[in-house]
Amino acid sequence: MAPRLGARFVIAVTPADVGKRVTTRRTVPGGYRDAVGVLESWHDGVLIVRKRDGSLVEIAEDTLAAAKVVPPAPPAR
Repeated sequence: MAPRLGARFVIAVTPADVGKRVTTRRTVPGGYRDAVGVLESWHDGVLIVRKRDGSLVEIAEDTLAAAKVVPPAPPAR
């Protein structure tokens, strides 16, 4: 079996995905930060993601390393 050379980051969200649940990974000094939630808006190169706790995360489009649409969160127990 050949060794894996690392993860392949893909940005698979567009402004058309506003309203859907997404997972994002963005570059920050020293590494990456992740955010999972509903893509509330994508305007002027800034994505707004509403996390499960209701907080909003602003993500500059040019810092995205990876992003994709994910299934809805499971219902709370």
